[in-house]
Amino acid sequence: MNGILEPGMFVRHPACPDWGLGQVQSKIGDRITVNFEHAGKVVIDGRVVELLPVFDL
Repeated sequence: MNGILEPGMFVRHPACPDWGLGQVQSKIGDRITVNFEHAGKVVIDGRVVELLPVFDL
């Protein structure tokens, strides 16, 4: 699913639901920078974590 992610899209981290909703800031290769409500800016390795897109806000 990470392949469809683009800046501006909203996501959740499947292993860290307490981080809240995140917005993709950038995606360069497998490095995805996301700004989460309760965790701030986090760089995700897309080879390790499959972020969950959120379409129904």
